Amino acid sequence: MYDPSQLRTFLAVAQTLSFTRAARRLGLRQSTVSQHVRRLEDATGRTLFARDTHSVELTEDGEAMLGFARRILEVHEQATAFFTGTRVRGRLRFGASEDFVLTRLPEILEGFRYEHPEVDLELTVELSGTLHEQLAAGKLDLVLAKRRPEDPHGELVRHDQLVWIAGERWRPDPDRPVPLIVYPPPGITRARALEALERQGRAWRIVCTSGSLNGLIAAARAGLGVMAHSRGLIPPGLVRVPDRAGLPELGQVDFVLAHGHRRTAAQGPAHALAAAILASGDRLHRG
Repeated sequence: MYDPSQLRTFLAVAQTLSFTRAARRLGLRQSTVSQHVRRLEDATGRTLFARDTHSVELTEDGEAMLGFARRILEVHEQATAFFTGTRVRGRLRFGASEDFVLTRLPEILEGFRYEHPEVDLELTVELSGTLHEQLAAGKLDLVLAKRRPEDPHGELVRHDQLVWIAGERWRPDPDRPVPLIVYPPPGITRARALEALERQGRAWRIVCTSGSLNGLIAAARAGLGVMAHSRGLIPPGLVRVPDRAGLPELGQVDFVLAHGHRRTAAQGPAHALAAAILASGDRLHRG
């Protein structure tokens, strides 16, 4: 009843909330993406997206279709692998950024290991900038991380806004430098926060540096200061700093999957894991 190619297109639009970005991810024309969504809506008899010239949002029926689409595609892939006799095997060095520590990424990895028991998966959790460096050096095969501003490569997994977050009782003091909670270099959000404050001419001071997301969260919950973070991944116990605080806009951020450039035996496992993450990208929010 439901065409797998249309379901994959539906998931890409649901995860990016953009027909244009979904088309780039899938390597399709935007008209083809629109056609796939329209045909899926015809097949279901329901409207899956509420869209206008400025935004795309899932309807209630679209939210319901997310779970169905994932399960249908998972079973489709299982059947294809069974009847074609293809088995993915080998060593896969996968790097995930600290941003996903508190999301449902572990569930996705657990499902992947169940589906591909002959893949030896090695996980590295690090800063996005560090992961990109390790990928370029051939120390990793696949990376899920923020995209560096100067690097256009990578398959888009999610598009989000960077915002300022802090403990619920934190209040800015306009007469003192902004107290910053940051990752160490080469943290991408660290660089964006410092650049934004310097453009505004706002004084700042670093009150906490940690390479661990849990370390940053502890400092923010203690009321030490503010940190730049993805709006869709705000940890529990922290809140977005309101616009009236006068802090500068931080802009948008892309989370991408980046593959190693060298042809190795890990290519098969890397493509299989990338497909699993892209199919379940809507689950990469705070768990």
